Amino acid sequence: MFDEEKTRKKIYTPKQALLKAESYCAYQERAQQEVRDKLYDWGLHQEDVEQIISQLISENFLNEERFAIAYTLGKLRIKSWGKIKIKQSLKFKRVSEPLIKIALSKIDLDEYEHKLSELVDKKQFLIKDKDPYIIKNKLFQYALSRGFESDIISSVLKEKGL
Repeated sequence: MFDEEKTRKKIYTPKQALLKAESYCAYQERAQQEVRDKLYDWGLHQEDVEQIISQLISENFLNEERFAIAYTLGKLRIKSWGKIKIKQSLKFKRVSEPLIKIALSKIDLDEYEHKLSELVDKKQFLIKDKDPYIIKNKLFQYALSRGFESDIISSVLKEKGL
């Protein structure tokens, strides 16, 4: 049986949506586009959505630069993503290029290389091949897939004697 009640989305008034959006933004940093999409999901019209976004920004619930920095450092520290993957993800979230540059500049190079080194160590342990050339190639490809730049990968692999 098909139940229409469960599939119908709840429609919010602008006032209800603002309160809900405030708690949505207070829970964790959000990109403007994430909030905008959520507001549209809640059945609001463009004029109301933009009004709410403006209000969230003026009350500091929404700050794109703060989001970009928190997102960048979180993805590096928790997910072990490299700058390339982080940048692509921020672009996907429609964060502006200048803010992406600011966020990426907050990454400490020593921490970045250390994270890559840890990633390589963990992956190397899982590789069953004995041929050093194959091991190096697999590690290089893995690090590339995680969004690290080839020059830094080469440098870290060289430090490890690979």
